[in-house]
Amino acid sequence: MNKKEKVEGYELLNNQLKGLLSAQNYTLSNLSNAAALLNSFLPQQVFVGFYLYNGEQLILGPFQGGVSCVEIKLGAGVCGEAAAKRQTLIVDNVKEHKNYISCDSRAMSEIVVPLVKDGELKGVLDLDAAELSFYDDIDQKYLEEFCQILSDRTDWRFFE
Repeated sequence: MNKKEKVEGYELLNNQLKGLLSAQNYTLSNLSNAAALLNSFLPQQVFVGFYLYNGEQLILGPFQGGVSCVEIKLGAGVCGEAAAKRQTLIVDNVKEHKNYISCDSRAMSEIVVPLVKDGELKGVLDLDAAELSFYDDIDQKYLEEFCQILSDRTDWRFFE
């Protein structure tokens, strides 16, 4: 897919998310539907899912794909790094990333986007692809927008 098609696809995806989340705001329902939506949009993924921050560590939440780690400490692995820094991380080759936690040997590249609402870390979106260097600045921009829409339209009290 070329850049124009990729941007158009992400714009459609984010509009679909807005429509999907307009009627309710339950935490687990929103995250489950968001994972399913992303998985259908990006079928090359090995894993599409969320880790939720419980105030101490990240806990596996709704996801699609292969099995994954259940608990991740802040700063550990790509998810823990992104959560601790509250910034998106793209890893082109997870096998060369010194802080990588391997949950699925099929994963070759990864992007992790923090979920933040009102300045508070709520969790992270984690995507793993079976291709090297799968993610780029277009993915980052639109996945950050996706996470902002999701964070804003979710009542996080249902998880607390």
